[in-house]
Amino acid sequence: PHRPDLDTQETIYSFSLLVVSSDFLPLKCDACEQLFCTDHIAYAHHNCTSAYKKDVQVPICPLCSTPIPVKRGEMPDIVVGAHIDQDCKSDPAQRKRKIFTNKCQRPGCKQREMMKVLCDQCHGNFCLKHRHPLDHDCSGTGHNSLSSFHPSKISVTLFPGLIIPTISSRDN
Repeated sequence: PHRPDLDTQETIYSFSLLVVSSDFLPLKCDACEQLFCTDHIAYAHHNCTSAYKKDVQVPICPLCSTPIPVKRGEMPDIVVGAHIDQDCKSDPAQRKRKIFTNKCQRPGCKQREMMKVLCDQCHGNFCLKHRHPLDHDCSGTGHNSLSSFHPSKISVTLFPGLIIPTISSRDN
């Protein structure tokens, strides 16, 4: 009997069974679209890397034992991880979220800090990365903006006895 050429699609262990078995009927995996014998058509038997797209399961959260809905094509591990980070009702997950309660107010940032990090100018709460006025496009009108600094003011503040000579057009 004629057997199809499966050099690139059938795995080595399946191919060895093909030689021994005379009743080979090639079956196409609906996830990875490769051909397999009846013994290896199951996702787990040929280590299908696309199984998560077709093999829809409802994973159970390991912390709160709640079924987590997973849409087709989504990785269950990622969905369960997001559930634990956002709305898991278990004690360990809630304790973790309670520690980091201070959300950064910079648009687009989702970082949370253990304590409030307030801006001196706008009094907004920001994460450590966006705590400086220049990092969060501060809208405050404080006296600490860079435009309000003058070199003579800085030197008098930092070096009280320092005299800075000034050049004016009258001296020439």
